[in-house]
Amino acid sequence: MGRLTGGDPSLLRRINSAVVLHALRAATVSPDVQDPGDGTDPDGGADRGADRADDRGADRGADRGVDRAAPGCATLTDLTRVTGLSRPTVEGVVEGLTADGLVVEVPAEEGGVRRQGRPARRFRFRAEAGHLLGVEIGAHRVGALLTDLDGRPLGSTVREVSEKAPADERLDRVRTAVADLLRRAGVARYSLRAVGVGSPGIVDADGTVHLCTALPGWTGLRLGERLRRSFRCPVLVENDANTAAVAEHWKGAAVGSDDVVYVVAGLSPGAGSLIGGRLHRGFGGAAGEIGALHLLGREATPEEMLSTTGEPLIPLDEDQVARVFALARAGDARARAAVDRFIRRLVHDVATLVQALDPEVVVVGGWASGLDGILDPLRDELARYCLRPPQVAQSLLGEAAVVTGALRLALDHVEEELFAVESTVTTRRGGR
Repeated sequence: MGRLTGGDPSLLRRINSAVVLHALRAATVSPDVQDPGDGTDPDGGADRGADRADDRGADRGADRGVDRAAPGCATLTDLTRVTGLSRPTVEGVVEGLTADGLVVEVPAEEGGVRRQGRPARRFRFRAEAGHLLGVEIGAHRVGALLTDLDGRPLGSTVREVSEKAPADERLDRVRTAVADLLRRAGVARYSLRAVGVGSPGIVDADGTVHLCTALPGWTGLRLGERLRRSFRCPVLVENDANTAAVAEHWKGAAVGSDDVVYVVAGLSPGAGSLIGGRLHRGFGGAAGEIGALHLLGREATPEEMLSTTGEPLIPLDEDQVARVFALARAGDARARAAVDRFIRRLVHDVATLVQALDPEVVVVGGWASGLDGILDPLRDELARYCLRPPQVAQSLLGEAAVVTGALRLALDHVEEELFAVESTVTTRRGGR
């Protein structure tokens, strides 16, 4: 539908279409419907976060006049009552939405109990009229999650990739994973309405990676432009910590909280944040890059901080760090000291954000969040140093957080195009 602006001569008609379509979608998405979580992906994993609940807000207004004797659809009378529009206006809008393939008339026998006399015409939103794709690009894996227009999972996939893989190889891995997922789900590529992508690095509004130290050849990569060659729909690229924050707010540990910090606990921590229910990127997309704080005069690099020998820990990778934590659990004094330094650094970095943003909840994700001895010290130290200590929770979505948030980007785009008069959680301000 496009963004609504006062200079558009069809503004009123477009608003009416958004209102009617939202009411139909609300009637279609019952609050009792949930994905069965039966594991649609033989490759495993990426859809865990997508099957916890239905789209938050999709059923708003669903009980304000829609006939629950016919769940999943609404009559013209229902829509007139819910929207406050005149019946001729509703009829015209429904006719147009039907022609666009977004609405379908439901046969009487599918709409509920058969009554005497001529049955009322009933309509439903066609969530199958298009599809959405979320893509995760990481150091060790790429993943994809496919849903209908209501965000219901249709399949997912995860593929391993070398952390040393060059940019072209990593992108080829993404394309192959997506093509296989679409083939297995029986979904045509042209039916995709939007693609969301979560990637490491500072990402500009056009999808260019301004800076990234996690992936070879990623700094300066026109990621959005490269991926748009493979799709006929909008491709929205976002920093991976930001997408994870959006996911936890949508379906994870921060549901119901509008002021959230999501921390990627890893070798170089990062963070994504929501302020007042809106994703906060900062002016140039660099908000939350707390992994760079050690450059501001901190006494040790990550390689020195996690060393147990007095020499920098090289190569600094997850396997090496996991071994340090294992030695600490076994009682090794040097390893215990290294782990203490790691936790103190994490506390310092997180406390910096907490003091500035005053979040209600801090969600800790990333590979290090599952290591023993992380969350309790973080809670204790934040309680000690912060003026108003936040709740601290472990991510409920785990490794699925980034791809789930990427899917939410695509869903937000479609909702803003089709349903919304107000902006969504991930809408960029001022075109940035």
